[in-house]
Amino acid sequence: MKSKIIYADLSYELTGILFAVHNDLGRFCNEKQVCDRIEYYLKKRNYKYEREKVLEPSFDGERKGRNRVDFLVEDKIVLEIKVKRILGKEDFNQVMRYLESLNMKLAILANYKSQYLAPKRILNPNAKE
Repeated sequence: MKSKIIYADLSYELTGILFAVHNDLGRFCNEKQVCDRIEYYLKKRNYKYEREKVLEPSFDGERKGRNRVDFLVEDKIVLEIKVKRILGKEDFNQVMRYLESLNMKLAILANYKSQYLAPKRILNPNAKE
């Protein structure tokens, strides 16, 4: 059975940007600094993106603007950036919530506090794109 990688070319290029940022900045910058550098590369390579895209409230009474995606690239891939010692289940759950809210197939989660960058592809099996 042949497997199909979702958005193979775009995700490969975005992963390259993530590694370039890690090479540029190292692991001791804050999340806003990392995102600024990612945005620099997205602009330089002419990608269509939205930074800090506000999601619709997920339940009645939730304040608008509570959930924000770090980057939505080419209306296809969510980039979620963290700068923390260890990624936990709550980080993966957060990304899954974003994917479900946007009805999207793929997110890439990257933690810049780690010595070695290891971006994670997170798939939403319920996406109806």
